[in-house]
Formats: sequence, C-alpha cells, structure tokens
Amino acid sequence: MKYIPTIGLEVHCQVKTNSKMFCACPTSFGDEPNTNTCPTCLGLPGALPVLNQRAIEKTLLAGLLLGCGSPPISKWDRKNYFYPDMPKNYQTTQMDLPLCIGGGVPLYDHNYPKDYQKNIANPGKVVRLNRIHLEEDVAKSTHLAKTSLVDFNRAGTPLMEIVSEPDLGSAEETFAYIKTLQQILIYGDISDADMEKGQLRCDVNISIRKHEDDPLGERVELKNLNSISAVRRAIHYEIERQSADLDKGIGQEQSTWRWDDDLGESQMMRSKEDAHDYRYFPCPDLLPIRTEPLLEMVRPHVPELPHEKSDRFIKDYKLTTYDASVLTSERPLSDYFETVATTTQAPPKKAANWVINNLLGILKENNTAITESPIKAESTAGVLSLVEAGTISANQAKELFAALWDQPEADPASLAKEMGFEPADNSAIDGFIDEAIANNPRQVEEIKGGNEKLINFLTGQVMKASKGKANPKLVTDAIREKLL
Repeated sequence: MKYIPTIGLEVHCQVKTNSKMFCACPTSFGDEPNTNTCPTCLGLPGALPVLNQRAIEKTLLAGLLLGCGSPPISKWDRKNYFYPDMPKNYQTTQMDLPLCIGGGVPLYDHNYPKDYQKNIANPGKVVRLNRIHLEEDVAKSTHLAKTSLVDFNRAGTPLMEIVSEPDLGSAEETFAYIKTLQQILIYGDISDADMEKGQLRCDVNISIRKHEDDPLGERVELKNLNSISAVRRAIHYEIERQSADLDKGIGQEQSTWRWDDDLGESQMMRSKEDAHDYRYFPCPDLLPIRTEPLLEMVRPHVPELPHEKSDRFIKDYKLTTYDASVLTSERPLSDYFETVATTTQAPPKKAANWVINNLLGILKENNTAITESPIKAESTAGVLSLVEAGTISANQAKELFAALWDQPEADPASLAKEMGFEPADNSAIDGFIDEAIANNPRQVEEIKGGNEKLINFLTGQVMKASKGKANPKLVTDAIREKLL
C-alpha cells in the first residue's frame, strides 16, 4: 500500500448484571420499550445514583484477564453533552482515574478471517490497551423517515469502554482483535458480548501516513458498526477513501463518520470533539472507591484464558493446534471436551475428533448451542468407551449418538443393546473371516503380493456377513495376521 494505516478501537461492552449501573431497574433485551425505567435512569430532577458493586467487580475482573493495572483510587466524572438518548444532558463516566489502566489483547491466530489465516503478518501480536473505564449506556434510538423513537430501557446499563492504543495496522488485525476480546470477555462471564443485541459495539479510529517516521495523520472515527465483518469492510473502504483524498492533495480533518453497510460507504457526520469540549468534572453525587479490596475479591474468579487452556490441551492431551483452538473457542465446549476426555476409555485425540466432528455437527444440524445439548458429556464418553472396547463399530456409534439426541437420559450401553448392536460371537467372526478369504482367492494373492489396500475389501465382506456387528478394526487386524 502507498500509505500506512494506523488503527485504534474504542469497544463498548455491556456488563452482565441484573440491574443498571446507578439504579435498581432491571437490565434486559427485548422488553416493551420504556418499561424498565425510573427517575434515576430517566434523569429526573432530585434523583440520586447508587453504585452497582457487581458491575465494578466485573470490570476489575476484565482488567485482570487483560493484564491491566488499577489505580488505588478510582473516581466518577460527568461528561456533558446534549443528545436525545441522554436525558440528563450528561453521562456519568470516568476520565482521569478509570478502574483499569494498561494491559493488552493477544490476537489469536484462529480469530483472524479464514481467508487471511495463512498469511498473518504479525503472528503472536499483542495489542496494547490504554484503559478500561466504566460508565452508563445511553438509550436506544431508532431513526425513521421523519421521526426518531427513543427507548430508555437501555439507558443506565453498565457499560465498559475498552480503549486500545493505536497498535492495529489492518482491517484483518482489527477483526482478530474484536473476536479475541469478545472470546475473553465471554470466558470471564463478564458479558455475553452479542453484537446483534448491542451488547458489544465499537468505534474505529483510522489515520494514514506515507512513512513510519511521519507523524500520525488526522484520525477519522467510524461509528454505526454493528458486526465484525462490517468493521472489516468499513476499514478497507475508509483506507481507500483517505488514500484517494491524499493522492488529490485533500487533507483529512479530525471528524466522525457514519458507516452505511447497505451502501458500503462512510458518510460525514460532524467534526470530532476533544475532551475539553465535554467539560468533564468530578461527579458530586458519587464517592471515589478503593480498588484493592475489590480486586482481592475478584482475583480468585480469574478463569483459565483461552490461549492458556489451548496450550494445556496440546501438552496434556497431545492435541493438534487446530483441535485445541476449536475446542477452546467457547468455554462450555472446552469443559464438555475435558469431561469426555477424562471419563472415557478412548484416547483424548479420539475424544477430540468425536466432539469436533460428531458433536458439533449434530449441534449445527439442529441449530443448538453447546450449552443446550441434550447429549451430556458423560453419554458421549460412554459411546466412545463402547467403540474402544470393541462392543460397537464406529458406524454403529454414529447411529447410537443420533439416537441419544432423542433419548438423552438413556444409558449408551443399554441403548446399544436395544438397537441390536451387541458384538457378534468371536468364533462366528473368525468363521466369516475364513469364508471371505476362501471366497476371494485373487484378492488374497494380491494382498500377499503387497497390495495391502485390498484388506479393506475383505473387511467389508466380513462386515456384510456379520450384519455390521463385527468391529472393523479387529477384523482388519485379524485378516492381516492371517495373510501377512
């Protein structure tokens, strides 16, 4: 590229709590508009705020997950501006003493776009964070042709703002950053981080310059980005737009632009305000807090992070990097696999293959989340143990697994018997093997001559004769022993 892009993100993430940041109104999604409100979140005169301790704890936990530090004292400020979605005409937020400072977000390779994963420019990159502060969310505005609708149910919901340093250099790195951050926040049960529900939103700041030694260009902020793929498209467009302007000698100015995903273009909204435009001052209604006692409360709740769990799966269970990345993509999925791996007689690698291919396959087919799977991990472990013991074949295991979806409370071994999956008598299997060898002399000669692939043909003949009850691996081993 002729120009070097520099990208920084402000990610707004709703904290998972039962009540709002400064009042007892419930947090919810999809309720009737303007039903979860009170004088405090509506900004009525005389209403006073009360801090939500759980929101503060979860924000500090997010800081620990991302390697942030915390100042001894954290305080609350008022950010003054007038919008219809902020009824008080100010937002209670944090400016100079936020809850979390510094830290970083590692970019997991598997979180890059699929078409980019073989050409990652900076594998293992960690994007530095500037801060994480806690504030209240604004109301939700819906703009129609001639009017706007405002729903105050969302106003006052605890909202973390995670501000990165300008460390990102491409749309693909930004894509991986958001996906990784989303994954870590869900792992810590800090937020559901669902962009479709507005629980995770981001503003992207982009500037371009010709050379590394040049000062950063004027930054343009992009808003209205409601999906990770939209972020990628918007960044590519904006880099091209700014580059074309600079080629024509048109300079950029600090400004805010709106992304229209339907049109695939950004549109100018306003010149960008600086901090002094908001006239920040300390909130007179809220006392500062000491962070250390709260940090000590949340430290025991720091979970094993995805990259730490992935490294352990590779080391302890001898999994491939790919398998480990898939199994740790969701915390419930990793817990499911680990239960299977530690309770089945089958090797961990076979357990991983089954969970990735069979379990995730049937979940996708039925549009079901791992947390809603009717087949429990213990049942999956039981199916794999039956295969490992030679009681049922791999194909029979697939049929049994499908039957367990409809009968999740059934014992796998008992259900296998009901389905007629009892192993055939060994002496009968030996007879079928001898019969297959006797009936196929040409194939036997070729096998003895070195064409070992034909052993699979004889195995197939035995499986037909046994009506699928024989274990194909044991049959293949027996044929090999007899002929070779």
